[in-house]
Amino acid sequence: MSEPERAKAADRAAGAEGADGADRVEGADRVDGADPVEGVGSAEGAADFTPEQIARGRALRRGVLPVAAGSSAVSLALPLALGLTSGGARLIGAFGDGWAVRVVGAGLTLVLLPLPLTLPLAARGRVVRARFGLVTQGWAGWALDQVRGLLVSLPLILGALFAVYALAGTARWWWAWAALGAAGVTFLLSFAAPLVFEPLFNTFTPMEPGPARDNLLALAARDGVPVREVLVADASRRTTALNAYVSGFGRTRRIVAYDTLLSTASPREVELVVAHELGHVVHRDVPRGTAFGALGAAAGVCVLAAVVTWSPLLDLAGVARFADPRSAWLLAAAASVAGAIVGPAGRALSRRIERRADLHALDLTGDPAEFIAMQRRLTVANVGDPAPPRLPHLLLSTHPTPAARIAAARAWRPPGT
Repeated sequence: MSEPERAKAADRAAGAEGADGADRVEGADRVDGADPVEGVGSAEGAADFTPEQIARGRALRRGVLPVAAGSSAVSLALPLALGLTSGGARLIGAFGDGWAVRVVGAGLTLVLLPLPLTLPLAARGRVVRARFGLVTQGWAGWALDQVRGLLVSLPLILGALFAVYALAGTARWWWAWAALGAAGVTFLLSFAAPLVFEPLFNTFTPMEPGPARDNLLALAARDGVPVREVLVADASRRTTALNAYVSGFGRTRRIVAYDTLLSTASPREVELVVAHELGHVVHRDVPRGTAFGALGAAAGVCVLAAVVTWSPLLDLAGVARFADPRSAWLLAAAASVAGAIVGPAGRALSRRIERRADLHALDLTGDPAEFIAMQRRLTVANVGDPAPPRLPHLLLSTHPTPAARIAAARAWRPPGT
């Protein structure tokens, strides 16, 4: 699964307060005055949103920067601090001398040690979103979601570490086998996410028979996309944000709509959101993303293997060879740096894919006016910034700006004209 698709799947599984129609941002403690929109053209968005809506979106965006910057800093600084010193090796070694015990210690420290730093940041972001009316879930439910996330991530991390260090200690070409394994796991998780992980975080119920369901199924049929069912996700127990998506493969493919979207948007706007998601299916974005992600995972393992077996880095980490599980924090440090480097490129690819899905929705429905209305509704409901500054947008955003999407709809012409 590609990075953009992994990010979207993770957001859906954890009940994130974002939406496909607008970049998800978190806000500040107050709403700024309605001064001109900064960033990608000072006039962008001014014709489609009120000064108050623009100011509100800007305030929420400004509030996310400390949280996002803090999370990114922790994700990079902690592995570097423990992986490029002997601290990580000593920490894992404290679990005992046995190989298996050290692998378990590596997994536990990798997953649990960042929590005292990341959970307060996540809680702060939640508080900010709540001040903008985006959060409906109580703290107990939020805490339960964090526990569910740990119960998913910890076994995956432990399984990966056991496989990598077993191979590193027994096979000469361990990195090649690990690369094949990484590619296979990427494919497996792509198929398993809709069926195994998503139901852990949301309840899905079949949409009641009626015109709304019939229209969505007819839209998919007109687009040549076989859909097994239309489901409603109980997103309202966490958020007021709006979203819909298409998930699954073959017989498991289904349209999923947030109950917040169905209760807020007009039926035609719901169809426009779903038409965008059908564009991802028609253009095979998930299978292609999965294949691209599998290749990237395999290539990444090969690069990481060359890095973590380099003697100067092993000396810094305080281990003699990578096959020693005490090197796990060095592995985490190398992976964190690699993620920080390739992240912006992955988000740029995501924006390109989202623009193509927007064009598909316009071609399928032939309704730019409703598309614009839908973008306005999503942006306002999700408290998005219509035109954020260029640099943060290029580095952090997985979707085009709302202003750019609306401009593209106005410039759209029917195919063949």
